[in-house]
Amino acid sequence: MEPPSKQSHDPLLLNTIDPDIPSTLLSNKQLHSAFLELQRLLVLVLVASIEALLILQNKEPIFHFIYLFCLIIFFILNHCFSNSGQVYLVDFSCLKPPSSCRVPFSTFLGNASKIESFDAQSLAFMAKVLTSSGQGQETYLPPALHHIPPKSHHQESIKEVHMVLFPIMDDLLAKTKLSPQDIDILIVNCSGFCPSPSLCSILINKYSMRSDIKSYNLSGMGCSASALAIDLAQNLLRVHNNSYAIVLSTEILSTGWYAGHEQPKLILNCLFRMGSAAILLTNKKQDIKSSKYQLFRTLRTQKAFDDRAYLSTIREEDSNGKLGVTIKRDILEVAGEILRWNVTVLGSSILPLSEKFRHGVSKIRKRFIDKSAEIYVPNFKSAIEHFCLPTSGRQLVKELARGLKLGDGEIEAALMTLHRFGNQSSSSLWYELAYLEAKQRVKKGDKVWQLGMGTGPKCTSLVWKCLRPIDDDEAMKGPWADNINRYPIVAVDQ
Repeated sequence: MEPPSKQSHDPLLLNTIDPDIPSTLLSNKQLHSAFLELQRLLVLVLVASIEALLILQNKEPIFHFIYLFCLIIFFILNHCFSNSGQVYLVDFSCLKPPSSCRVPFSTFLGNASKIESFDAQSLAFMAKVLTSSGQGQETYLPPALHHIPPKSHHQESIKEVHMVLFPIMDDLLAKTKLSPQDIDILIVNCSGFCPSPSLCSILINKYSMRSDIKSYNLSGMGCSASALAIDLAQNLLRVHNNSYAIVLSTEILSTGWYAGHEQPKLILNCLFRMGSAAILLTNKKQDIKSSKYQLFRTLRTQKAFDDRAYLSTIREEDSNGKLGVTIKRDILEVAGEILRWNVTVLGSSILPLSEKFRHGVSKIRKRFIDKSAEIYVPNFKSAIEHFCLPTSGRQLVKELARGLKLGDGEIEAALMTLHRFGNQSSSSLWYELAYLEAKQRVKKGDKVWQLGMGTGPKCTSLVWKCLRPIDDDEAMKGPWADNINRYPIVAVDQ
């Protein structure tokens, strides 16, 4: 079996019609978006018509001033009410693991060769996955996986939790000058490790948080979990006014190590690497000026109801009873399907009218005039300035870029994050955003699209709007601080 990064078919191109897309999913969202567009157009026509009527009736200038004053009051009130319930990203932190946890390919394969459960064929397969993945030689694994054989028992996983979550929590609280007692909502996502007491409870105990804090622990949600957790936090902040919410995203690797010989389960040993992120969100009006981003749009889609999609990535025992995650050959095809659903609905709400029109005309042409004609793929760069894509492998990133008509500049953050830190599951999106900030590319008013894709399968999109310039001091902090000048590395994209 070939790893996902080497499969030859091209399932992620978005210029095809997927007949399995539920019509209700698309039609309701698109009709709502079209209704809002029509509503804006009608308001504009009404305003112009009233002004024209005043001119035709030769009304006194005072009427024009009164009319203009009423319009200004209306738009001010509309703006105030539309801003109520908005969610803002105050700041975020990403883990920079210690250099002792670095694992070059030679170290990884050397240690693996000393583990009895891996035969020569397994070692050759893992070497092939590593070299084709797009990872560099400076990614990190937790101390438990540097042992021979790796330590995967419960206590080692708890130590890893402390190692990846406490530093970023400390850093975020220090940067934002908040006390743990100020936090109203806590969400922790980790797909493969779900201890009791929960990860949330570990943090609440460590930081002596309030007794009435609302805590949520998300598990089994895959690489889209951080984006999904942001969506959950947004919904909670809409209910709980004047609140702070912290989202912590990580993956505990020591509990997910596979010590068998089935190749579909060996892939995750090679791809997943150490990382974590902490994000502070708020709906407090007094924090708008200090916040970096406003949450502009969220969208979640999934296809767990389909058996083929559901089984494309699944945790199960092998023939010898060893637990691992099986990645099926059709994973890219499934990812392409769920991505098309998400992109279609998202595009209907954020793309300019001209792009929607060209896409709609091409669909009508293909359906009624020329069956061989290609459907126009909207230019998402007309609405989005920066893209944070899944770092599941170099080939996947390139397929996403081709399907979304993105250039090398738009996928640079994903490829460089993959090269420097590997696939850090759900927290990778924040290392990409940190890369863009470190390069000082995010300007006030820019929109950033974070795209999370995970097992289930599920796809979650977050669109952020930058509220203020990222100053030089902020840009030079974080996981890229000591090596941002080395990037981009052109060879990574070869």
